[in-house]
Amino acid sequence: MNPPATETDVVVIGAGAAGMMCAIEAGRRGRRVSVIDHARAPGEKIRISGGGRCNFTNRDASPHNYLSANPSFCISALKRFPAQAFITEVERRGIAYHEKTLGQLFCDGSSRQIVDLLTDGLSDVGAELRLSTSIRDIEKTGNGFLVTTDRGSLACRSLVVASGGKSIPKMGATGFGYDTASRFGLNIVPTRPGLVPLTLDPALLERLAPLAGVAVEARARHGRIAFEEGLLFTHRGLSGPAILQISSYWHEGDEIELALAPHLDVFAQLRDARAANGKQAAASLLSTILPKRLAHAIGERETGPARLADLSDKALRRLDAAVNGWKIKPAGSEGYRTAEVTLGGVDTADLDSRSMQARSVPGLYFIGEVVDVTGWLGGYNFQWAWSSGWVAGQFV
Repeated sequence: MNPPATETDVVVIGAGAAGMMCAIEAGRRGRRVSVIDHARAPGEKIRISGGGRCNFTNRDASPHNYLSANPSFCISALKRFPAQAFITEVERRGIAYHEKTLGQLFCDGSSRQIVDLLTDGLSDVGAELRLSTSIRDIEKTGNGFLVTTDRGSLACRSLVVASGGKSIPKMGATGFGYDTASRFGLNIVPTRPGLVPLTLDPALLERLAPLAGVAVEARARHGRIAFEEGLLFTHRGLSGPAILQISSYWHEGDEIELALAPHLDVFAQLRDARAANGKQAAASLLSTILPKRLAHAIGERETGPARLADLSDKALRRLDAAVNGWKIKPAGSEGYRTAEVTLGGVDTADLDSRSMQARSVPGLYFIGEVVDVTGWLGGYNFQWAWSSGWVAGQFV
């Protein structure tokens, strides 16, 4: 005979950023809270983020930095718990931080400081943390839910799913949250990897192989969306912040456009150089604008060893387009293995934006990455975790 279930007010599935934030807030309201995670340690994605320094938020986070089938859904949570609210928590804790670029805030020290902020917060409110615990079943009961695990059962009034998405499966990421939502009748917006390096077809990859390791500040564009950040040529294709950003907007079969010297009029520079010193090759002039390997690859491909003096305006414009109007059709992405986030997820149409509660299942909440709200690279996804977790914590 199985032992009776432990009674509690709230069960949070997932000891990540959103889950721990929610548990702390619920505990502050006097709720008895249990946090369950299959991992051996809490906040593992926090720990590895930002090169071990955790890009814990973005000072400029606002709704336009997020992708969702309903772009308005995130407005309520971000307004009620904005970036400054979490910055205040960090400062109150005495954690030193700095702004790296574009509003991105990082710990001066270890990302472990953010994990400790959260785990200490759980302790302060008396929340229970059950690690290395697998969930076997979830049932709806007359007054809440029964969560059965491999280490006993928990009966609760409110159940919060903060289990994340499919990205980085080597850390144990699964589709558990989506399966749970579907089981209770919620819709799922189709998921795909986001903030992920893009791969190239074998022929193009072979042509670009000599450029592996070359980095350049570039603009990556998909339709009306463009990002100006670093771009990195790799053995598989393209990476770097500009590519990771645009990958969230790219779909298979789409083209992206790259500008490798986005603030320079390359045609004008080539034309002026032709008039001043027409004996030099195009690649020589391009190497004053771009990394040498990249300059020579473009120059050799477009004009070979021809001197600038022998090139027409049409040829110079072709070079300019090769630098700042390079249209490329990626073959795919590196997938969830290296993706930083999962696009899509629990349909926001089935959730109340004020509370994160499922409209059709009272007491059931979804927060963080499992929801169809995905931020840009640069601390935005952590801010969504804090905001959505804080909001749910006010209601569970």
